Amino acid sequence: MSIFAVDMKKIANLEFEDIPLLLAPMEGVTDPPFRHACKEQGADIVYSEFISSDGLIRDAVKSVRKLGFEEGERPFGVQIFGNNVEPMVEAARYAERYNPDIIDINFGCPVKKVASKGAGSGILNNIPKMIEITAAVVKAVKTPVTVKTRLGYDSEHKEIVDIAERLQDVGIQALTIHGRLRTTKWGEPADWTLIGEVKNNPRMTIPIIGNGDVVDGPSAKYFLDNFGVDGLMIGRATYGNPWIFREVKHYLKTGEILPAPTVEERVRVSKAHLVDSLKYKKDEFYAVMEMRKHWGLYFKGFVNFKQFKMRLMEVRTIEEVFAVLDEVVNYYNSVG
Repeated sequence: MSIFAVDMKKIANLEFEDIPLLLAPMEGVTDPPFRHACKEQGADIVYSEFISSDGLIRDAVKSVRKLGFEEGERPFGVQIFGNNVEPMVEAARYAERYNPDIIDINFGCPVKKVASKGAGSGILNNIPKMIEITAAVVKAVKTPVTVKTRLGYDSEHKEIVDIAERLQDVGIQALTIHGRLRTTKWGEPADWTLIGEVKNNPRMTIPIIGNGDVVDGPSAKYFLDNFGVDGLMIGRATYGNPWIFREVKHYLKTGEILPAPTVEERVRVSKAHLVDSLKYKKDEFYAVMEMRKHWGLYFKGFVNFKQFKMRLMEVRTIEEVFAVLDEVVNYYNSVG
């Protein structure tokens, strides 16, 4: 059975009440502690950070470690990237041993060190190779294979409508499309027009998931209403904001915008994130250091938070972090 039913409200034997919301795979972000936070807030499918096929087949510790997940994270997808058939096939087989629900191929990453080597979105300059890799991976594993990609390489090669058909023909079971090109500059808005064309192409039968500029409930509703996609993948808007999944679901059901999370809720989730990070990192100092990149995001928009952020960037133990966070609650409650 296909892991994705065509209406995207059912994934294998897992049923969803509404349009599924997917947490985008993001390097340096979607580690287990962050995935757990997003899952708690309503993410329907979560993914690993993207994993190098070369790293996996060399048994590189960092790459192999990214395969790990807890049963409570299911449905869980492993995302791999690479630019050659054999390493990608071997990496997919390696990943399958960990029993993920999905193996996703990253044909969308625009980061220079990845794309310049012909992997990620760099492969959009070589569509035959993209299809060859995909076909080989699909054939090599029993786990459902999906793909995430972009609209095309550049403005002269917006080929996603044709690419989508060819990927479907070689057996992928869902396609996520990010509404930008390989060459789109940072900050330019996503273009969903071609995502809609793929979705409305009568040849397409697999679910199409839209990605790019989903930042809140109203934007999610706009993209669903105007382009008819089967699901939404959310990336950068989750930074420091795992609540976005809850907020989007509530808005899609009721048309109401939920109040922003209270300072108590932000502290609760960030404390849980840190404790979870300690379990994952196995080192208190490292866990505290890793959390430093999250503080400004969890409390974005809070006036005068800088004084607390500076202290959080200096402390070295969880006990010290918790003490500062308790002060954060007391301060913002006192100033109203």
